[in-house]
Amino acid sequence: METSLGDKNNGILTISLDFELLWGLFDKIGGRVDRDYFRRTRTLIPGLLELFQAYGVEVTWATVGMLFADNEEEWRAFQPEILPTYRDEKLSAYHWAGKFGLDPDLHFAPDLIRQVMDCPGQEIGSHTFAHYYTLSPGQSPEQFRADLQASQHIAKSKFGISLASLVFPRNHINFQYLDICLEEGFSQVRGNPADWYWQENQHEGWAKKIFRTADCLVPLGKDKTYGGSQVYQYREGLWVLPASRFLRPIKSRSPISNSLKAHRIKSEMSEAAQKGRIYHLWWHPHNFALTPEDSFRELETLLRHYKKLQEEYGMASLSMKNLGLRLGG
Repeated sequence: METSLGDKNNGILTISLDFELLWGLFDKIGGRVDRDYFRRTRTLIPGLLELFQAYGVEVTWATVGMLFADNEEEWRAFQPEILPTYRDEKLSAYHWAGKFGLDPDLHFAPDLIRQVMDCPGQEIGSHTFAHYYTLSPGQSPEQFRADLQASQHIAKSKFGISLASLVFPRNHINFQYLDICLEEGFSQVRGNPADWYWQENQHEGWAKKIFRTADCLVPLGKDKTYGGSQVYQYREGLWVLPASRFLRPIKSRSPISNSLKAHRIKSEMSEAAQKGRIYHLWWHPHNFALTPEDSFRELETLLRHYKKLQEEYGMASLSMKNLGLRLGG
């Protein structure tokens, strides 16, 4: 179902973060874990929250459910009874943990989740319980449902919250599973940009990667702001909110490309503000761990630009949950 922003036609900035720590990369790195990288990521969370609060920015923290646990015993206690049976077992977080073991600094973060919850305007969302891949062969709808139930259970039991916004890991969006999302309490999911190089991204090739990277610097794809037919209600009670732009990590040796990337994002934000459209920016907190100072400097430049657009055009900052409420209202 198509929609519009109704009478409230000011532009909207939405930010969603894929909060994972090691759970987001285990299948890519195997046992080659850079523990300092993830420990450094943990130290960045308070700084991100300070910036978001200083600029009045709402953010959805799509959090892997396993991070809610305090320790391995609790991690096991909240696991679903039905585990994913991927054809490729290296995709299973449970298989990885059984092979390499768990590290509290890399796999659990209830203290950081509490800090996010205590910061005004921040929403705790879901990135599934076990970084679940909905498009990978071998898994099933029943297993996905069990995973979402585990995420809701640990969030409710430990923090007294119900999760309303979902981000599919690796942006592998299985549209056949949207009914399950709705039935398990989710009212928003993040979609992908409409460009061909963001579609069916479980099948990655060099062309898609090259086009996604190049599009951060020069216009190659479709308009990255959206509204109308590009945001839609899958069924009553569930909105699909497409992403606009991935905030790529700072490349310390590429000052020109860094500058072009930031300029492109600010131009797209300006377009959304001027046309009364939505701009949805996302990244992983661990992306900042490679070049923390430069990454924070770039983010503050973007947030400062948002404040300018707020003053000039009335642009608003809304979490995924609050964007869904705005669209539904």
